[in-house]
Formats: sequence, C-alpha cells, structure tokens
Amino acid sequence: MTTRYDVSGAQGWLEPGSNGLVLANKLGIRDPADIDEAELVLLQKLYESVLRDHLPQGRITAHHLRTWHRRWLGNVYAWAGQVRTVNMSKGGFPFAPAAQVARLLGSFDRDCLAQYTPCTAYGHEQLVEAIAVTHVEFILMHPFREGNGRISRLLADVMAVQAGHGPLDYSSWEQNRPDYILAIQQGLGRNYEPMKFWTARALEPA
Repeated sequence: MTTRYDVSGAQGWLEPGSNGLVLANKLGIRDPADIDEAELVLLQKLYESVLRDHLPQGRITAHHLRTWHRRWLGNVYAWAGQVRTVNMSKGGFPFAPAAQVARLLGSFDRDCLAQYTPCTAYGHEQLVEAIAVTHVEFILMHPFREGNGRISRLLADVMAVQAGHGPLDYSSWEQNRPDYILAIQQGLGRNYEPMKFWTARALEPA
C-alpha cells in the first residue's frame, strides 16, 4: 500500500482508478479495504496450511519464505515470491537498498536461519533469542514489495511451534508500536536486547 511506504520503481505501479491507494493487482481491486480483506483471507489460509499441514521439520530456509509469500499473494500480485526491486522507506527510515536485497537474503539464509532454526528442543531463552534476531534482521532487510511484517510473524510463529510453543501473541507489539519500531532500529547496531524483551512478552502464556 502506498500509504505505508515511500516507493520508487516498477513495483510501485498502482491500480488504475484507485486514487493511488492500491498496488496494481491481478484482481483489478481498487478499494483499499477490499485489497486488505483479500490479503487477510488468503493469509489465514496460508497460516492453516503451514502451521497445521506443512510445518517445516528441519531448518527454515529463504526458499520457505519465498514460497510462503508466493502461496499467499500469488493470485493477487505478479511479483509475489520475488525479492523487491524498489527502494522502500517507512516514516523516514530506509530499509535495505533494493540492489542489495538478493545478496542480503542469501546471507540471511546462511548466517541467520541456518544458525537459529530448526527450533526443536529449544529452551525459552534460546527461542526468545532466535525469534528476536531473525525478526529484526528480516524486517531491516524487508525482502518483499509487500507483506514483510506478516511473513515475519509467520516465520516467528513457525519457529515457536517448532519449539513446542503456540503462536505468539502480538498484542503488546501493537499496543506499544513506537517501542517495537525502536527495538527493530536498535538491531542496526546488532543490539537485539530490546527485541528480545518484546519477543518474551509475545511468548508469555495467555
């Protein structure tokens, strides 16, 4: 959505007749509420499939992330499952340059996912660190044109379920969004402690 990001480049094409509010899509949807609803319904189906039927038993890879993204949004956007080709920023905070995303995703696979997954038999502290670090690095990279936050949460939930935990409760992140965003930004200096705090909150039993 163009209201979420400042974007330049071809993947920034907008749906004609949407007043610049909806990305160009295969369904011809022009209303922001309708595209949000379509994405939500498809995301729920993806969650059911991944967490119930196709939970990765071994380590999670960048291929999993791209597959999840394509399965989620492939019927909506032509670029689903592909790394982004546009530079993006949010609230004046720039994400990784588009030209570096493919390389960074490879590094994320080798250096982060390979280190922190699978989460089978992880204790609480190990799980908190694994989710916090991978979440921060994924968000800073922002590998996709749209849906990075939701794919990052699916990744965290898969990691939690691998460890025998339930999916995370993200309400504390939403209720304290400025602090959550600051925790992400602290990861630029490899300081993951703030995000570990919010991850522990999200992992607390209801």
